[in-house]
Amino acid sequence: MALRPLTRLLQASASVARLHRPPLASPHLLSARQAAPFSTSRVLRFSFNVQDEEDFKDRVLNNTKPVIVDFHATWCGPCKVLAPRLDKVISAKNGDVELAKVDIDNLQEIAMQYDVRAVPTVVGLKDGKVVDTFMGVVDEDILEVFVEKLST
Repeated sequence: MALRPLTRLLQASASVARLHRPPLASPHLLSARQAAPFSTSRVLRFSFNVQDEEDFKDRVLNNTKPVIVDFHATWCGPCKVLAPRLDKVISAKNGDVELAKVDIDNLQEIAMQYDVRAVPTVVGLKDGKVVDTFMGVVDEDILEVFVEKLST
């Protein structure tokens, strides 16, 4: 008989816990209007990660738009500094230039084809041909000039 009051107590505390659930644990999904401030940015539409050599050929070499190729590595500190700057400058071009991201650890053959000796290395291509290249971290104003050279 002593078990019955304990069972009721546990059931009561479980229903109280459900009533006092923190807001982030709510099972309700956000509506489209609520989620709008968290939508993806333009940067994501103008940049992509190269998956393999065939993908590089299709999306970079055969692209009708100029493409900036960012050769980087996940362990590279300067790459992490340069990446948001590149994203910002590419985003400002509104799709006139695309950004291809190549992880040199996964795609060593492509990195060797473009004589990548250090990361970050950035190569600008137009009609599949190299227009300009730089290595290391540069300021946004230099990136803007680099990108402008490709888009004219």
